Parts: sequence; C-alpha cells; structure tokens
Amino acid sequence: MNKNFPFIDSALRTIEIERSAIAELPARIGADFEQACGIILSCSGRVAVTGMGKSGHIGNKIASTLASTGTPALYVHPSEAAHGDIGMITGADVVLAISNSGATDEIIALLPLLRRRGIPLITMTGKADSDLARAATVNLDAGVNEEACPLGLAPTSSTTAALVLGDALAMALLEARGFSSEDFARSHPGGQLGRRLLVKVKDVMHPRAEIPRVRGEAGLSEALLEISAGGFGLTTITDSAGRVIGVFTDGDLRRAIDAGRDIARTRVDQVMSERFVHIDENALAAEAARIMQEAKVYVLIVTGADGEPSGIVKMHDLLQANVV
Repeated sequence: MNKNFPFIDSALRTIEIERSAIAELPARIGADFEQACGIILSCSGRVAVTGMGKSGHIGNKIASTLASTGTPALYVHPSEAAHGDIGMITGADVVLAISNSGATDEIIALLPLLRRRGIPLITMTGKADSDLARAATVNLDAGVNEEACPLGLAPTSSTTAALVLGDALAMALLEARGFSSEDFARSHPGGQLGRRLLVKVKDVMHPRAEIPRVRGEAGLSEALLEISAGGFGLTTITDSAGRVIGVFTDGDLRRAIDAGRDIARTRVDQVMSERFVHIDENALAAEAARIMQEAKVYVLIVTGADGEPSGIVKMHDLLQANVV
C-alpha cells in the first residue's frame, strides 16, 4: 500500500463530483416530475420499483422510503420478475424502473408485458433518448456529467443522483398526502422513533393505587416510611377529602433538617412542596422525559382529565419503554 497516497484529495474529489451531480438536479424538476407524482397519487395499488445491480440497491431503498412515508411500494428484482416474480405486479400498480443507461436488458425484457397489461411506467434514467425512456409513460432525468469513479466505470454519481431524485419523489408525495408524524410512527412501531411518537404516559405509568400518599397532619417519620415503601423517592400529601395538596421528597427532608426542624414534632404539610411537577396521562412519554430533564427530577405525578393524580411515572419506566 502506498502510504503517501493522497487519500484526502481523492475523497474530496469524489464528494465534489457527486455534489455537482446533485446540484444539477433542480433544473430538471418540472412537468415530468409533476406527472410522475400525479400517476402515483392516482394509483390504487403500489409502486413496484425495479432496477439491476447498483440501480437495484438504490431502487430497494427508494421503495422502502416510499412505503414508510405513505406510498405503498415494493421492490421487484428484474431478473426474478422474468422467472415468475412479475406476478407481484398487479394491474392496479405503477412501475418505477431505474437504469442509468436506459438499456438494461432485464428491464427491457419486461416492457412488452407491462404494455399489454396497461401498467403505467415511470423511468429514472441518465439518457432521455434511451429505449427505456422512450417506452415510459414519463421519464425522470437522473443523468450526470461524470461518475466519481476515476475509471468512469463504477456507478457513483449516477446512483447518488438517482437516490436523491427518489427521495425528492417520496417527500413530494408525503407532503401531497398530508402524511403526519403520527402516520410515520404507525409505520415504525418497532423502532425508537415510533415509540417516541406513539407511547403515551398512561401506557407506562404506575396506576393510581401505587401512588405513595400520607395525610397532611402525618409526621415526618410516617412520610419517610411511605417514601421508602413506594420506591419513588417521594410521597404525595392529601387533605381530609383525599385531594393531593403537595408532595414531600428526599430533597424536602434535607431542607427541613438543614432548617433545624424537629423531625419528631413536625407535620409533613409544614415542609411539603405545594407546587410539584406533573404531566397529563395522555401526553407522550417522550414529553415526560423532556420535562424530567428540564426540571431535573426523576419522577412525575400523572394527572387525569379531572386534574387529579391518576398515576406516577419514573425515568426508569421511560428507559424501559425505550422512548429515551
């Protein structure tokens, strides 16, 4: 290996060539792009994305992005399509075929069947005068002036341009559909992002019965026993009607001792915190985590529609639910 090889210069050259390829794309976003979006939006089926080799890898990613952002899609390998997988494509679908050359044999071989079935064909090619582009219902120009590969052989700039154009298509469709963050979360229920957007406080909180509580006239020793038994580092303080009028925490105890309070003679409502941090049970669990971090607390009282405590949640609960 040549230790003196200018690796950084080579990397910067590659990035600059690919950056230039992307910079040329905005000028090509016009009527053809709008037509492609319209075809997909009016489609009652799915977008079947196909491509060979590196274009296939890009197509697979584009299909995945479309599917996760509100446009049903799947990837169909063109070679496998010729051996039975064409059955994955129905008459209600749209085909998006990616080929830089516009002459990929495996895709060209599928054209007669697509025509006979009347399936709309959107192509993404680097050559607008290619056989594939001419056969398309609409062609999206993803051409580049040069590949970043110094040999001009490995797909580099062309695949980057196709990927960016695919993302542009997916995001335009997302906005046109009014696809929301909640919709996105429903497509990602197993990931942390989905949990952050779907899991509510009431899904992870401890129920009302587990909230530590003592009457306001209780002594500090009784309050300390309740704190220890509950394991939340605090207890709520209630009035004669059972309404919560404050909380008493480990920190309140330290402050009472520092102030010279007689633990044996002091009522807990004399040293409790009347104002305490709480959260609505229908709030997102991720919001509870944010409040805890900002308030520098690790436990929140949870309130219901009536404003009364309905549960209690710890930071540990949020960590276990994998929302932080």
